[in-house]
Amino acid sequence: MFFRRKGYLRKEFDENLVILLEQLKQEWLREKRIVENSLEPSYEVLCHLSIVEAKYFYMLREAKNRKVIMIKR
Repeated sequence: MFFRRKGYLRKEFDENLVILLEQLKQEWLREKRIVENSLEPSYEVLCHLSIVEAKYFYMLREAKNRKVIMIKR
């Protein structure tokens, strides 16, 4: 009776994690494209790229640890 909520919360958190991963991946790829297309990217742009990349890979590692299955849409 009390343990059903735990599964529900885990499922909800996993769904939010998948959505966040998709958003971070799109942001990371967008920033990466900007840096690749610019002649001399500024220091701020390079820092923002590394921050976004670190966030994405951290959340990806968290998803792997939680064994979250991502389904392509």
